[in-house]
Amino acid sequence: MDESRPGRMALDPEIAAKLKRNGQGLVPAVVQQFDTGEVLMLAWMDDEALRRTLATGRATYWSRSRAEYWVKGETSGNFQQVKSVALDCDGDTLLVKVDQSGPACHTGSHTCFDGRELKLEGR
Repeated sequence: MDESRPGRMALDPEIAAKLKRNGQGLVPAVVQQFDTGEVLMLAWMDDEALRRTLATGRATYWSRSRAEYWVKGETSGNFQQVKSVALDCDGDTLLVKVDQSGPACHTGSHTCFDGRELKLEGR
């Protein structure tokens, strides 16, 4: 984990011990609409992003491209109010259930997967 990131407070040690991070100290977060089960997007969290999310109830992620934390909706107004966070059986993926206001995708699409289905060969 990059200790140079500012504003660090400790994630609950019991939660931190369960996380299996990639080489950059990140865990993928599958983001799902809490009431419909629709998958909205995939984002990345490190310990600090997860700590902030759990503490505030506002979805906070680590932007790999900008190398900074971002609260979903701070610039777009399309916030994600977190309803629950779960860790998968292997400890290497988070499921973040949210109440999404407005589009989830930065392109303006409802989800990051709208209109992007790949053709299955032989069907």
